[in-house]
Amino acid sequence: MALTFPIAATSVSPNQQVNVTDVMGVYRALSSAARLCPNGMACPDNHFSFSIQSGAANVVAPKICLQNKMVLGTAVRNAGVGINVVILNGKTGELIKTGNFDMYAGDVNPLIELLKSIETGSVVMMASYDEPASKLTDEARKLIAELGSSKVQALGFRDNWVFVGGKGAAMDSGFEKYKKNDRASNKYEDWPEILELKGCIPRFME
Repeated sequence: MALTFPIAATSVSPNQQVNVTDVMGVYRALSSAARLCPNGMACPDNHFSFSIQSGAANVVAPKICLQNKMVLGTAVRNAGVGINVVILNGKTGELIKTGNFDMYAGDVNPLIELLKSIETGSVVMMASYDEPASKLTDEARKLIAELGSSKVQALGFRDNWVFVGGKGAAMDSGFEKYKKNDRASNKYEDWPEILELKGCIPRFME
């Protein structure tokens, strides 16, 4: 049985500072919330509840929660600039690995190595923070697309993005949100609005 995901349904270069006036309201609203997970969803038996929130400019880190427990974010000190990744065992819901990959000043190869190591039956969650795309190569984009992403090929400088996918899974583009960096429509001047995604993931059955 393939994975399906019924869902209830930024970046800036590291050496450039956010205009504090522009984002202070966002920071005040999110700084305490960044340490909390939203109320858990009522999911069917043999499903895992999850929520993902992208970063806000380069001020508030992203967070990823599973079963109302934070597995990536400020409170657990494992979120960082670029692309943040959480990998779960789709059969048990066990956390396999977390990581963040700097796509502005860092090296894409560790991300590629991680993507190649993902085993069948795994659930993969991703969230952008700061600049997610400058170092993202065609190979990395292809590997993420193979996990079910329909937006990664378009991901550009300072864009915001959240995604839930899996290996060996039947995916749906509804389990992904993407916001292009466009000063004319950005909520926070030079950065797109925060993106949120939440829902229920069924246990993987072969």
